[in-house]
Amino acid sequence: MFKKILFATSATEACDHAARVAFNMAKSYNAQICILHVLGVPTRGFSQVVLDVKTKEKVVLDDEYIAWVEEEVKVHYSKQIETVQNYEIKVAIGLPHREILRAAREIAPDLVVMGGSTGDDEDSVYKKSMVGSTLQRVAKVAPCPLLVVNRPAASFWGGMSNVVFGTDFSKASDAAFRFALQLVKALDCELHIFHALDIGSMHLGRSMTQDEIESNLRESLHRIRGRYIPEMKDVPEYDFEVWEGIPYVEIVKYAREKHADLIIMAHHTQKSSQEDTRLGSNIEQVIVRAGCPVISINR
Repeated sequence: MFKKILFATSATEACDHAARVAFNMAKSYNAQICILHVLGVPTRGFSQVVLDVKTKEKVVLDDEYIAWVEEEVKVHYSKQIETVQNYEIKVAIGLPHREILRAAREIAPDLVVMGGSTGDDEDSVYKKSMVGSTLQRVAKVAPCPLLVVNRPAASFWGGMSNVVFGTDFSKASDAAFRFALQLVKALDCELHIFHALDIGSMHLGRSMTQDEIESNLRESLHRIRGRYIPEMKDVPEYDFEVWEGIPYVEIVKYAREKHADLIIMAHHTQKSSQEDTRLGSNIEQVIVRAGCPVISINR
């Protein structure tokens, strides 16, 4: 299912947990892995002076320096590289999200893997964490699924047995469901379909009554049965539940209860023309809080 993986990294300890997942997947599926490191941003225009993301120093860019950075990346991941048969290291210069998307278009991977944060946010060359900038922009227009590994506790991709799919019944969620269905069939694991009824926000200026909550819960279960269950014929193990509460809190709790190895959600359910639209608040919070990797699907 995964034959080509793009692993975008800052080549620092902040991305080591994402690296373990990326390399374990490459080993498990005998996939080619491309390790992409965005060296830094030109200080102005097309200047040869670059602000190095790791050293935070201004350096004059030439072939020798790029070769040195490539060797540094290779040394940093030397143990992981020994476990895979086919790998490539690419060093790019520019804004991280643009270079990651450029590489994704050129390489056409089946999956992009990123860490949830570059770490060291206050002194970061990019001024923002990945969740605050790079991750959001990549997730919005990535041409393939994006796997985010945010916490060290989620730094393994082993015998997958439980996948949680979170839905809000949008068209974007339907796309995420198709991917989830394909994945659980390929990996022969259980699928848990989950919807969280949002009672954290006011409805028409008032809170829902308990009768309204119960009615909406029943309606949501009915929608799951009609929308997703007919597609589950070839999935031997599955279940579905609807809880009420704050969606991202309930999704994380549900995934923990199911001992989920992976959460799959749609990236964003609302259209926006702004390039810097923030990640849908629910998936952003799930990425930050979940104890397992999260896959974002935007198409």
